[in-house]
Amino acid sequence: MLSAPASGGRFHGGAPLWRILRPRSCLASPPASSSGGGEPGRAKPLLVERYRDGVAKRYILDGDSKLQVRLEKHESPLNAVADKNANPLLPRAIRDFILPAGFPGSVSDDYLEYMLLQFPTNVTGWICHVLVTSSLLKAVGVGSFTGTSAAASAAAIRWVSKDGIGAFGRLLIGGRFGTLFDDDPKKWRMYADFIGSAGSIFELITPLYPGYFLPLASLGNLAKEEVWEVGAQLLGLSIGVLIMDTEGVKSSYETLTLTWLSVRLLHLWFRYQSLAILKFRTINLKRGRILVRSHVSQHMVPGYVACNEEENILTWERFLHPRISFGVPMGRLLGGEESSDMVNRLLKLYRNERYILFVEQFESREPTFLVTFKESATSMSVLRSLWQAHWLHNNQSRQDEVFSWLEESLVALEHEFPDFLKQMEGAGWDQNQIILKVPKEPVLVSEHLD
Repeated sequence: MLSAPASGGRFHGGAPLWRILRPRSCLASPPASSSGGGEPGRAKPLLVERYRDGVAKRYILDGDSKLQVRLEKHESPLNAVADKNANPLLPRAIRDFILPAGFPGSVSDDYLEYMLLQFPTNVTGWICHVLVTSSLLKAVGVGSFTGTSAAASAAAIRWVSKDGIGAFGRLLIGGRFGTLFDDDPKKWRMYADFIGSAGSIFELITPLYPGYFLPLASLGNLAKEEVWEVGAQLLGLSIGVLIMDTEGVKSSYETLTLTWLSVRLLHLWFRYQSLAILKFRTINLKRGRILVRSHVSQHMVPGYVACNEEENILTWERFLHPRISFGVPMGRLLGGEESSDMVNRLLKLYRNERYILFVEQFESREPTFLVTFKESATSMSVLRSLWQAHWLHNNQSRQDEVFSWLEESLVALEHEFPDFLKQMEGAGWDQNQIILKVPKEPVLVSEHLD
């Protein structure tokens, strides 16, 4: 990094540069007096070249017009800023090893909390992998649960140990060169496949050198992966080997099954918690429903944090209310009545929209809102239909005449939807990331009004 000196040859302390530099060591002789023009014996600063480690090279023109280069060592401003934003509990070497470059500014706010939950998720997953590997080896005849299981345990331990040693190598490579890989992910992803293909050769020749099974198979597993994931793999494999080597698990299939079930349930719980902690600014169907429901009923749009906390990641769309069916054929909208008058009324009613919404009413349960889309429909069209459906759901007392009810909902949509979009933007949602898919079929291609 190059920086020019302050005007008049002074730095921010107000002292002339030559007074600051005189007591320091330099690579050349001290500036000599000059009999030429200008101020005799006065050093003229040119520029400063700074490095990330705090080293600075100062280029100075002395009184004899000779270039002097002075080396200085001080606290790097780049490192000072990074250290200020970093967690003081972690040494810098560890932070650089396990955290992405530029953390925390280079990642989203939920990154660290997500990774702290994702780590035990991966640990428990690898423990389950070790237990299952033991069962698979015994199932193909390597030992049994009824007789001695020393052979099966030894084979299983050697099998998962090659994964562990390979993971240790990936941990070192990923932590040391992770930022290099991030600079050009396409290139390094391709090189990783080349290396992985070469590693497969070591696995291929293990039958020729069975005595070297562990080092050869470990080399075959040496490839770059995410540091957190590889660290979890190492820990999970280690714990799994310890569990598998206990007497109760080796001799009892029931104990092995209960152990696996307990760890698997813990794994699923960690997985759910890690996913629930994520805060997306994109709008999918579930989050879109939450937003429009809040706006229709309370005239406000929740922020992305509150919306993500309310979202149930396990609920299927068909069980959400109100019931909305997208991409239905026109025949279902008409309810079996192939009336040209009804078709014309629908086309005329929705002439300014890129979709058509109608209501399928039942006596025993709440109505279903049927939506079909025109050829030019977009994700915004889906969002508008969602808003209209929720307005209709909240105003069911006005459904004496269906078309009047629909017309009233479209008037409300026209007047209130712009406010909905404005509140969305103010709440931090990205309107360019509305991922509401338009069904591929059926599509209304043309309209012909009488």
